[in-house]
Amino acid sequence: MGTYLNPDNQTFLEQVQEFYVDKTMLVKATNRFLGSPTFKFICVSRPRRFGKTIAGNMLSAYYSKGADSKELFAPYKISKEPSFEKHLNKYNVLKIDLNAMYSKWMTFEPKEKRPETVISLLTRTVCAEMKEEFKDVNFCEAGTIADFIQKVYEQKKETFVIILDEYDVFIREIDLECELQLYLGFLNSLFKNAELVPAISLAYLTGILPIMKDKIQSKLNTFRLYTMLEPGSLAEFVGFLPDEVQAICQKYGCSFEECKNWYDGYRLEEFEVYNPQSVMIAAVTGKFKSYWSETSTYSVIAEKIQMNFDGTKKDVIAMIGGEKVDVIVGKYNNTMTGFFSKDDVFTFLIHLGYLAYDDEEQVCYIPNREIHDEWIKAISDNSDYEQTNKIINDSKNLLKETLAGNETAVAEALDRSHDHVSSYRSYNNEYSLQSAIYLAFIYALNGYNIIKEMPAGKGIADIVYIPLDKSKSAIIVELKHNKTAESALMQIRQKRYFDCLENWKGEIIFVGANYDEETKKHTCKIEKLRK
Repeated sequence: MGTYLNPDNQTFLEQVQEFYVDKTMLVKATNRFLGSPTFKFICVSRPRRFGKTIAGNMLSAYYSKGADSKELFAPYKISKEPSFEKHLNKYNVLKIDLNAMYSKWMTFEPKEKRPETVISLLTRTVCAEMKEEFKDVNFCEAGTIADFIQKVYEQKKETFVIILDEYDVFIREIDLECELQLYLGFLNSLFKNAELVPAISLAYLTGILPIMKDKIQSKLNTFRLYTMLEPGSLAEFVGFLPDEVQAICQKYGCSFEECKNWYDGYRLEEFEVYNPQSVMIAAVTGKFKSYWSETSTYSVIAEKIQMNFDGTKKDVIAMIGGEKVDVIVGKYNNTMTGFFSKDDVFTFLIHLGYLAYDDEEQVCYIPNREIHDEWIKAISDNSDYEQTNKIINDSKNLLKETLAGNETAVAEALDRSHDHVSSYRSYNNEYSLQSAIYLAFIYALNGYNIIKEMPAGKGIADIVYIPLDKSKSAIIVELKHNKTAESALMQIRQKRYFDCLENWKGEIIFVGANYDEETKKHTCKIEKLRK
């Protein structure tokens, strides 16, 4: 066994001992693909910290001849499947973390001591392990990794499972065209060589971005892509599902609803998917906050929205206000430089997890509070969003006035929010009013779970604010358009919207708001109930 060729199962063993949600049924899916000319080439792209590497480690522990993993997998679902033992530890596995290899190359100092290229370092390292593992194979002295795999297949009729983690590091991190061309040649030798294809039983690539459409697609056009846009049959295996998160919350004694508010929001096929890294940390530490910036950076958002393609600012403000916006996802070329429209920018941010995508409606949106926090940070230093920043700052005072029952102050704040919303979005229905309310109360994200259109009593409450600090007041907001604030307040009472807070003990504030299209003004009525 080696570091790259036929590794043991130690890495996956350490991961399951610390914290593991059973995703082993991914093995059942890949077992079906083994040896299939159509399906055996797989590329899974997901945002950072979504479990891509753990999945690759699991597949390696299952397939690698260098491991004995029967007992390791015994507690998990895959062990009950008929195909489990048939393929268990039966393959030569070549597992390469390309980001780690790139980082290793970068650590050589001074630069003059670095191997000539990352690919040359990779080739030399892997081929040395191949020679050690297959001493009875007659290898060419200066062959490539593809040459060595071909020799093993020709002389021993043994096939390989190839797992490339962070396959796209060369696209994301390396600016040198010569390095990229060498990498393309490396991919071409592995996956476009007709003689080598039978020697590969499965190829599993992971990355943040899908395969580039211009330079790499021709090298990897045999691969089936499983992305944030089209997750296909692998949707449930990368990221946490609601029942998995509920089990975690129950185990660690934390609130599932709060976890949902912070980390849910991604929709992959029919599945709700949570950010696994953030769920795990929040559950173990007991602290719900944004952990995204610890693994990525909001500057990614800031850099892209500064491009300010036509319509970008309008749609960004709409999404911060809780709306979904139209997006055309088919144009983006999956590169770090090929941005020609707001659709390209938004599609890129969907792949990175800063936006979520609804395939049925073909819209994108900010998925949860964690990511919303990152967007707020991203616009805070952007002069193009000065008016939005002012609304965010004013929102702190608005929340204070609402809790104090100051109807005039609340109505005036909604007028200011309306002016902002109407500058980029038609303001002629209750949905637009809801966006203005959401923007006006944006500061409440710091201490409240916010639920829009919440089933309650005999109807649906427009917006409900549930404080994380149980000593504070809950808020129910009902919105009207060209009616009266009194009628909004009456609807809260008559339809018993407060029943949605049946387990709540303490003060509930009813806020009835109306926008009059003729006067262009809001009115507000506030009432308090103590349960």
